[in-house]
Amino acid sequence: MCGFAGYAGEGLGAERAPSLLSAMGQAIAHRGPDGSGIWTGSGIGLSHVRLSIVGLSDGQQPMTTPDGRYTIAFNGEIFNYVELRDELKARDATFRTGSDTEVLLQLYAHDGEACLQKLNGDFAFAIWDATERKLLLARDRMGVRPLFYTEHKGTLYFASEVKALLTVPGIEAELDAVALDQIFTLWAPIAPRTAFRNIFELEPGQMLVRENGANRLKPYWTLDFPDVGEHGATDEDHTEELRALLADAVRLRMRADVPVGSYLSGGLDSSLISALAAPMAPSGLNTFSVTFDSTEHDESSFQQQVASVLGTRHNSIASSPETIATAFPDIIRFTERPILRTAPAPLYTLAGLVRETGMKVVLTGEGADEVFAGYDIFREAKVRRFCARQPGSKIRPHLFRKLYPYLPGLKQQSAEYLSAFFNVSGTDPSDPLFSHRPRMKSTAATKIFYSADLRETLGHYDAAEELSTRLPERFRRWHPLHQAQYLETRLLLPGYILSSQGDRMAMAHGIEGRFPFLDHRLVEFATKLSPDAKLKGLREKHILREAAKGLLPDSVIERQKQPYRAPDSSSFTGPGTDEQAYVSEMLSERAVSATGLFDPVAVSRLHGKCRKQTVAGFRDNAAFVGILSTQLWAENFAKKQLVTKISALSKSSL
Repeated sequence: MCGFAGYAGEGLGAERAPSLLSAMGQAIAHRGPDGSGIWTGSGIGLSHVRLSIVGLSDGQQPMTTPDGRYTIAFNGEIFNYVELRDELKARDATFRTGSDTEVLLQLYAHDGEACLQKLNGDFAFAIWDATERKLLLARDRMGVRPLFYTEHKGTLYFASEVKALLTVPGIEAELDAVALDQIFTLWAPIAPRTAFRNIFELEPGQMLVRENGANRLKPYWTLDFPDVGEHGATDEDHTEELRALLADAVRLRMRADVPVGSYLSGGLDSSLISALAAPMAPSGLNTFSVTFDSTEHDESSFQQQVASVLGTRHNSIASSPETIATAFPDIIRFTERPILRTAPAPLYTLAGLVRETGMKVVLTGEGADEVFAGYDIFREAKVRRFCARQPGSKIRPHLFRKLYPYLPGLKQQSAEYLSAFFNVSGTDPSDPLFSHRPRMKSTAATKIFYSADLRETLGHYDAAEELSTRLPERFRRWHPLHQAQYLETRLLLPGYILSSQGDRMAMAHGIEGRFPFLDHRLVEFATKLSPDAKLKGLREKHILREAAKGLLPDSVIERQKQPYRAPDSSSFTGPGTDEQAYVSEMLSERAVSATGLFDPVAVSRLHGKCRKQTVAGFRDNAAFVGILSTQLWAENFAKKQLVTKISALSKSSL
């Protein structure tokens, strides 16, 4: 796990390259506290900062083949590097190091772009071919590791984080108004767009090839599902196959020259990963959890139960509203985008705990809910379709009460209220975004705080409509559950979960997270399963629960999912909360007017409302956190280029 940056183009003189590459690397030094290096050639330069995990003494980068033809800068891990090295040795390859970096470099030298099909890993890398004068940038299939790029004066610049690109003279932070609207609708920008205008991210499963000053983008892997009726059945063979695949995914991700720990939330996913990892840890498994003061968010009793059953060395850290508010400015500096929830903050402090114990690597249970249909949104969509078949039913809407036991207020509501709240009759079931419309509608309600200038700039732009137009041709041929899974897996997973809550929070402390559920073999296996194997009735992750039998107590296996959440607006303000000075400053009418993104009077009213109430609704919470994080983003990145007239932003990207 590391970070890298670089450029390709003739516009940068050789005398300027080393200092620029050094500055780019320094901007992301938190990703690689164990070492750094730069390399330059004719029209090419690479910078690398290293977190040493595999090949501790001989994996320095950038790395060049002995003949000088190929040079690589690599972020991530190739988990099947042992098998690939044996394969390459059989093809007469020789190795100077024990690192997975050299395996990847040699594999590319032998197979070219086709090497990507053989990789099992979480990665982003740049490889330069000096003979062909060709640069290859590539990102892993699921989007675990980040890679950003931009073009300036004919030169391509790229980096693991945007802040490295902002060290390039002439590249300045300017807000992409469309990306902001996408965040305030979908929770994340639609890739390749980022919060920064004219700075893009390489999409998951995609490569960028640069030759002769031109860029060529193409996918090497896509998420796909079978047509309705063509998926497999649910039987014991599938359950056993799943258990074997998951165990092997964990085995590969336990490979490291340093100890590997595991996050443990107390839910099924992280508990199952920890159960599989514990026997594989030579010196015993360290597990890590975050706890909360509020019973609404806390899962510590379940964490302790699982840790006791598995016999792990358990470590936990408390997350209070005060710690969330204190960390939040740093959170935005690392996420590099506005966010609508505070959930990344506790994970930031949790990664800090891992680092304090001297560890560098942790397994996590992320990805299981997307791959095996564990989120409430999947069950909710199923109930909504069921109710839509009899829109006048007084009985069917009561099923919604079973979906959200952690929202006790719903239990008291009438069938008419539940039907209206979940938009039963307001969306056509044939709508490709049917499963996600209620979430989009609730989130988009925060736009009432937009400024007049921002509204004018956006005009009639519709983020949901753009998402709809970007869906693959085969989308409508899939089962509704698979359609919902695709939306969650291709947008929110890489755009928010793996980035704002995952890579950025862990790497802020030099911690590598590994995701067994996102092993591409497991993902491809799950796409072929019958929808009932994943969501059987309203039992989410059915086949995964079956696979967990014998590995975990029944109380953990059958426990209803409690989604990971953290206190939102109440972390910053409200009765009994000591509001920090930066919150008042960022939300002041003066500061809000200066950025020009939101209506200062409306924001002032929202701030006052949240100061008075103990519990805020979804809209107020999302708006408060979204506005505060946007203001902090502008303060962190735009600085003297703070947007004062949104109408001056280019509309060409709308």
